[in-house]
Amino acid sequence: MAKILIVDDAAFMRMMIKENLKKGGYIDFVEAGNGEIAIAKYTETQPDMVLLDITMPVMDGIAALREIKKMAPEAKVVMCSAMGQEGMVIEAIKLGALDFIVKPFKPERLIQTVKKVLGE
Repeated sequence: MAKILIVDDAAFMRMMIKENLKKGGYIDFVEAGNGEIAIAKYTETQPDMVLLDITMPVMDGIAALREIKKMAPEAKVVMCSAMGQEGMVIEAIKLGALDFIVKPFKPERLIQTVKKVLGE
């Protein structure tokens, strides 16, 4: 079963994402509250994919994506964005993000995206 790193500064959002992914059969999660922690957790746990929020304190998702891709060009990253962040989403795709989901997202869309990125 795939290990998924969930990065969001809002603990309730991480919990919601986990609850939704559990419905899709996923059970192995690593969490981070900002981009800096995400990079450390990525190095430490080598997850199969990353769900990365764009707007966070300390280090945002774009900066974290850049660092993760530098360390692991094969990293599978999906950005999570709020409405109106299209410019940042485009930048993230250019930096190597595979997809993005817009908050608030539907559970089916989240599970579908994760399955697609993991090639399941």
